[in-house]
Amino acid sequence: MNIWIKNPLAIFVGGSGNGKNSDKNEYAEGVVIKDNKILEILSLDEKPSVRVDQIFDASEHVVLPGLINTHHHFYQTLTRAFPDALNKELFPWLKSLYPVWAGLNEEMIHVSTRLASVELLLSGCTTAADHHYIFPEAAREALDVQVDAINTVGIRATLTRGSMSLGEDEGGLPPRNTIQTEDAILADCDRVIAQHHDASEGSMMQVALAPCSPFSVTEDLMKQSAILAREKKVRLHTHLAETHDENDFCMKIFGVRPVDYLERVGWMSDDVWLAHGIHFNDEEITRLGKAKVGVTHCPSSNMVLGSGQCRTLDLEKAGCPVGLGVDGSASSDCSNLIQEVRQAMLLQRLHYGSAGVTHFDALRWVTKGSAQCLGRDDIGEIAVGKQADLAFFKLDEIRFSGAGDPLAALLLCGAHTADRVMVAGEWKVIDGEVVDLDIAELMVEHTNASKELAR
Repeated sequence: MNIWIKNPLAIFVGGSGNGKNSDKNEYAEGVVIKDNKILEILSLDEKPSVRVDQIFDASEHVVLPGLINTHHHFYQTLTRAFPDALNKELFPWLKSLYPVWAGLNEEMIHVSTRLASVELLLSGCTTAADHHYIFPEAAREALDVQVDAINTVGIRATLTRGSMSLGEDEGGLPPRNTIQTEDAILADCDRVIAQHHDASEGSMMQVALAPCSPFSVTEDLMKQSAILAREKKVRLHTHLAETHDENDFCMKIFGVRPVDYLERVGWMSDDVWLAHGIHFNDEEITRLGKAKVGVTHCPSSNMVLGSGQCRTLDLEKAGCPVGLGVDGSASSDCSNLIQEVRQAMLLQRLHYGSAGVTHFDALRWVTKGSAQCLGRDDIGEIAVGKQADLAFFKLDEIRFSGAGDPLAALLLCGAHTADRVMVAGEWKVIDGEVVDLDIAELMVEHTNASKELAR
């Protein structure tokens, strides 16, 4: 089917904004979709060169490439605003939640994955990376459960097979009932790659390997995970340099800072992306940039936990791809990606100034930058040949009344919900609702699972 997205109010094309109310002389007249790809970008007064089967009038919509979330923990939607975890920094926050998460079962993982995916989709997200690292006895095949859940929603995903192997009795942070043996971890990593990873263009499901953090896995598991990932040609992901406590842990246990540790275990490479990346010094940023290591900025989570602030523009200037992530919904307490884009822009202005970080920067991070973190060149842009992943936002709420530049208004005035979302050329959200989904029923199921986990 050929679809003409006609006459958009504004559109984010090629890393810059084009809109009727902008100071540019030209704007995109529309986008032509053929099946799952973008066939044409139309300039002013241009018409499609092919017969179209459907015309969508986008004159009331700001159109973005589908937003890409590069770090999340879907299961944590079950423990939002958890009483015992309130008002704590990362290490005590984790210690209060590990015993709760040890009670996860497959039904809980399935419903939390569906709810997180739907919440992301409604915020304009079309691709999401999830970092699942809890595999209790009742959920040994958690990643397979996630694959099934995501397929019911229709979002693209990179599922990272996380792991924890360093228990508190051996100097790590997690309790023993939340960890696995290294042999079990590596065997399951091999299995899920073989069963679920699709490396082809336009892939809807990819797998990466993701030992959780320096304080929850052994040095040997980091090395062996890298060897396996490169043998199977998948990417690597982990948390790094999120807090001063983590830096202190690395110095105490490994005798080096996190970036030195990363290099020692063979992870200083362009097939790696890191969550948070806050506490790097100038020399470390230079080294990370030279290796093209990706970094996911998670502003809301970093603010809630008081962790610090990622140096996004410095990392980009050094050569690192920078993407955005909502992080776990037990730290950010939210899975709204368009809201996270606004948060990133505002937080980064505290460091770089109001002229130093624009809405274009934040939109670049959540689209092209995030795609680079995931190692994908088929998504993240509205460009000919890219996948037809698009997010459409209306500016018809009271928060937008009186707004001038529509693209800037999307972030400055605080958009929360997409009116329409397209994934691989198919409408997944229409009039602010997910197609063929009873969201009230999903929320009841999710709430019941949350109550069961909290017992």
